[in-house]
Amino acid sequence: MQKIKSLMARQGLKSPQESMADLSPVENLRIPSKEELRELREQPIDPQAEQEIIDSIEEIYFSNDSFDMVQHELEKLPPELNLQELEEYRDKLKRQQAAVSKKVADLILEKQPSYVKELERVTALQTNLQLAAVICTNARRQLSVSKEGFTEASLGLLANQRRRQLLTGLLKSLRTIKTLQRTDVRLSEMLEEEDYPGAIQLCLECQKAASTFKHYSCISELNSKLQDTLEQIEEQLDVALSKTCKHFDVSHYTKVQLAYTLLGKTQTAMDQLHMHFTQAIHNTVFQVVLGYVELCAGNADTKFQKMQYKDLCTHITLDSYIPCLTDLCKALWEVMLSYHRTMQWHEAHDKQETTPTPDDTAATESDESVVDRSYVKKKLEHGLTRIWQDVQLKVKAYILGTDMSNFKYDDFIVVLDVISRLMQVGEEFCGSKSEVLQESIKRQSVNYFKNYHRARLEELRMFLENETWELCPVKSNFNIAQLHEFKFMGQCRSPSVSPSRQAVSSTSPTQEEQSLFQEYLQEGNPFEMHAENKEEETEDVLASNGYESDELEKSVYQDYDSDSDVPEELKQDYVDEQTGDAPLKSVSRETIRSKKRSDYNLNKTNAPILTNTTLNVIRLVGKYMQMMNILKPIAFDVIHCVSQLFDYYLYAVYTFFGRNDMYESSGLGLISSRLRTTLNRIQESLIDMEAVGENAGVHGPAEDRKEKVPSPHLSQLVVLTNSGTLYGLAQRVVATESLVFLAEQFDSLQSHLDTMMPAAKKPFLQQFYSQTVSTASELRKPIYWIVAAKAIDYEQMLLMMAGVKWDIRDIMSQHNVYVDVLLKEFEQFNKRLGEVSRHVRIPLPVSNVLWEHCIRLANRTLVEGYANVKKCSNEGRALMQLDFQQFLMKLEKLTDLRPIPDKEFVETYIKAYYLTENDMEQFIKNHREYSMKQLANLVNVCLGSHINKKARQKLLAAIDDIDRPKR
Repeated sequence: MQKIKSLMARQGLKSPQESMADLSPVENLRIPSKEELRELREQPIDPQAEQEIIDSIEEIYFSNDSFDMVQHELEKLPPELNLQELEEYRDKLKRQQAAVSKKVADLILEKQPSYVKELERVTALQTNLQLAAVICTNARRQLSVSKEGFTEASLGLLANQRRRQLLTGLLKSLRTIKTLQRTDVRLSEMLEEEDYPGAIQLCLECQKAASTFKHYSCISELNSKLQDTLEQIEEQLDVALSKTCKHFDVSHYTKVQLAYTLLGKTQTAMDQLHMHFTQAIHNTVFQVVLGYVELCAGNADTKFQKMQYKDLCTHITLDSYIPCLTDLCKALWEVMLSYHRTMQWHEAHDKQETTPTPDDTAATESDESVVDRSYVKKKLEHGLTRIWQDVQLKVKAYILGTDMSNFKYDDFIVVLDVISRLMQVGEEFCGSKSEVLQESIKRQSVNYFKNYHRARLEELRMFLENETWELCPVKSNFNIAQLHEFKFMGQCRSPSVSPSRQAVSSTSPTQEEQSLFQEYLQEGNPFEMHAENKEEETEDVLASNGYESDELEKSVYQDYDSDSDVPEELKQDYVDEQTGDAPLKSVSRETIRSKKRSDYNLNKTNAPILTNTTLNVIRLVGKYMQMMNILKPIAFDVIHCVSQLFDYYLYAVYTFFGRNDMYESSGLGLISSRLRTTLNRIQESLIDMEAVGENAGVHGPAEDRKEKVPSPHLSQLVVLTNSGTLYGLAQRVVATESLVFLAEQFDSLQSHLDTMMPAAKKPFLQQFYSQTVSTASELRKPIYWIVAAKAIDYEQMLLMMAGVKWDIRDIMSQHNVYVDVLLKEFEQFNKRLGEVSRHVRIPLPVSNVLWEHCIRLANRTLVEGYANVKKCSNEGRALMQLDFQQFLMKLEKLTDLRPIPDKEFVETYIKAYYLTENDMEQFIKNHREYSMKQLANLVNVCLGSHINKKARQKLLAAIDDIDRPKR
């Protein structure tokens, strides 16, 4: 009931009596009785209607406890009161109040069990609280008893003991702190001694100890100080690491790596190392080039120090270019050698650390170290290419910074040699083909070589136009390998090895060839070789006064008794042309005499025949090959220029001594189709035919003209019209045989050139040798033909033969006078050959060609003379045979040339006088080597009296119908 009242009080409700008291007197008149209220309360109400009544209550009645419902209702009253309305409104309020009261009563009845249960719990709680109060009271009483029974002295003793233990621990901590405070001095000493691992170990131990005593305020300062010290150690360690990039020291590097391992920064150290190597390359090349630039400038101008490296390279002078390049390569070699030794150290270190460990902890650490080693190995391998690329770019900038087109040849070869060695270093360093270096040096080489070759061709033209074709006296054992231009070929080596490298390999041919990094691992530098080799470039090829010994003049036979000094090429020619066997000391005296007659080298050695110009061409070829040997990318360009040197020399010799239209049309095939094609090709591709004209600058494209050379002119000092010198035979021999000698040298170089030639361009080289070099000896025919045609008076012989009577009736036993005259001419020719041979040795092939031409011309003159005969009897034919046999018999004593050229040509013609009509017709068809005039003479003179006119006309018509190509 109390709760209901409180609830009613919160809602602002009052008891029915109180409510009745508040009503006005009018209302009191209508107060229902208790019975009415009970009836009203007991009157059954529909729950839904009841809920509607409750819902009709204004919301303000449920707002808060301070709500004054009476005041609210009074304020709602209208100004004019209506009793009926008030009663109705009052009844409504009563119904609402009754509904609420009934709802409250229902809720109380509904919650009654829960109320009873909760009341029981409250009662139990009250009982427990009372029990707890009793327990607390007992405990306080017992604690009071314990306090009185335990003495304060015992507690004081325990407190003092505890304080003593704390102070003892504090003393130990203070001593440790004191030691820690003094470690910075020791760390400084260890850093000065470069004992980085020890310093780091000590610092780490101190940090570990400091972390134990971090609760002390002084330790916080010490800890930060140790951290600063550790950072300082790392900085000094980085500096120490950078020093290994230029001068690698095993013990120093071992300390540094161990220190980084203690720090746990092995991978970081490797990254830093590569950064230092890159920086070392840049700083090194910059300082080297800057030093030379400032030295050449002659002042300490600081503007150079602020320049970029690429711009700095353009200020290098020509005089200082090679020394600077050499020093540059030396410095870069030191950097790459340090990197190489760094890799070697890591490889050896990895092998030592690969031992297995059974301990689990060690195994874990080993796994971490395996990861580190793998990272370091990959980083080092990757760094090889990166560092070599940096080196190439630096050297490329230096190479392209200067125009080398005006360099001297030897200086340019030095540059190529140095770069070649550098490329070899790169190949051994990381297996690189050095494309960057090759491209840059190729650009410079092509530019240089164009200018150089053009100048050399002009120089060769000048030499040829001033050449008097005198013999250049060289020793009998002369070989191109003796010239210093061909020294690079003296050793059997791969063309990829630089010239300076070969000197090293030649000193110990039996030993296995070492790489540059193995050879110069401890000391030395591969770029110091050139200066040493330069001093050794000496040659001894010239003979004194044209003779190697005065003793050679005492005996003709000495030339044939010993051929130990004769070059293999000359011995081979001698063997091929003569007997097919090598000459022996036990040859017969008759054989020696025959050789003496044929090979006009009285009082001369078998030294090669060449001129100063030939020697210069050979030297040029050596220089070209040396450049090609060092720089293979331009090998084809160089070989093409080498071929032009030979072409121009061959064309000059032909132009000077072999061009004569009158004798070329002789029908003897003096110039083969291959030689003719070669000469035409040279004239079209190399000879500037317009340069001789006045309007040279008007005709032809400038570029094409630039690649060509004017045709050379024979020196006015060379006289080719004097019969006393056999029309310049000495000069002709020197010129022609020097060309043949040059061709022999080219043959000996073919295999070497072939190895240098790119595969796609090898057909050019093969064609050059088959179409040009091999035709050199073919020039002997047209050149010596002119001498043979003028040396003997063939016209006089024809006149003398025309005066001979051939229609004789008696068989003669005495030959005609013209034969003796002709033989006398040959003897005079032989004598002149001997005179010429006192000045210039006439080799066997030359004498054979000369005799062959003379005999061939004589025999053809005989046939021409016989063809001029108007009348001839059988006795006359016998006289012809007698004359020819007498000529042959005497001629065979003058020369050992066998068989006699065109012997059958004369004999067949003489025998044709005996042919019948049918045989003559067949003879005409089979023998086209005879001219129409000669064949017609056979028909008219030999068969004229035996056949009728119709038959003669038939044979003459057959002669006219035959197209006779010239031999």
